[in-house]
Amino acid sequence: MNNYPKTSALMARGIEFLGSEHAIMCGAMSWVSERNLVSAISNGGGFGVIACGAMTPELLDAEIAATKAMTDKPFGVNLITMHPQIFELIDICGKHGVSHVVLAGGIPPKGSVEAIKGHGAKVIVFAPTLALAKKLLRSGADALVIEGSEAGGHIGPVSTSVLAQEFLPALAEEFVVFVAGGIGTGDMIAAYLEMGASGVQLGTRFACAAESIAHADFKKAFFRAKARDAEMSVQVDPRLPVIPVRALKNKGTEEFTAKQREVAKMLDDGKVDMLEAQLEIEHFWAGALRRAVVDGDVESGSMMAGQSVSLVTEEEPAADIIAKLMEQSEVALKRPSRAG
Repeated sequence: MNNYPKTSALMARGIEFLGSEHAIMCGAMSWVSERNLVSAISNGGGFGVIACGAMTPELLDAEIAATKAMTDKPFGVNLITMHPQIFELIDICGKHGVSHVVLAGGIPPKGSVEAIKGHGAKVIVFAPTLALAKKLLRSGADALVIEGSEAGGHIGPVSTSVLAQEFLPALAEEFVVFVAGGIGTGDMIAAYLEMGASGVQLGTRFACAAESIAHADFKKAFFRAKARDAEMSVQVDPRLPVIPVRALKNKGTEEFTAKQREVAKMLDDGKVDMLEAQLEIEHFWAGALRRAVVDGDVESGSMMAGQSVSLVTEEEPAADIIAKLMEQSEVALKRPSRAG
């Protein structure tokens, strides 16, 4: 029996597309979205996504195999478009029969969408503008995530509510569109579903799930944080296009500013080209994030979090988080003011 008939009806396209019980994706969070959390989310009725980040093909190979041993439900893999070995990573996903690949961090490199589809997987993309979204969807991408600046980690400049108003009326009838950024309750899920979204993606809400391997001190910092504590990084040098990152303010925030200055000087001195400069920055984040998530260094590690961190107040199993979100959405959709 379906306990959430109204929510499930609005999620129908997303559910069919993902193959999961509910169209609730977990945003890929480096070091956090690994086998334990991904399998728990998929087993709990959502759709887990492995964050490949800076992993080598060998590491991704092992991570997918380990996740498959913990769940027989569908899950996806998130690949960073600027990864120097992206085509090898795509082949690893193909080898394991991964059903969905999410391409994040920029425009997909030439041939990558075709390579993923050649393995029989569905392709999910991000797009900061409506024109680019249409282009990617017409040139082979199967679904889109629109992610607002309230989100944690790498973000764009526009809020989720504005993106939803711009993108959903133009795309939702024809394409599968998921909304992400700043979603912490089922009420918000209900609102975006009513606007035409096929489903949603949440990251921050799942970072402190019981199954998340994040350090206890990392989780405690989330429980204490207010929305305004999740700040956006500052771009130091306009010639070095660094995608802003939202994280809890700490010493690590200042260290990132210093790192940008250092990389900009290397660029000036001709020691690195633009792509190498951007990879330097990415490697900085991978290391700083690992220190926070794995080692519990909440002072100088990178505490990537979205503004919905204020809604994360306790550690709960992933399945309970999903059930709570679905229940809240259902209650919201059944309110008399919404009855037609």
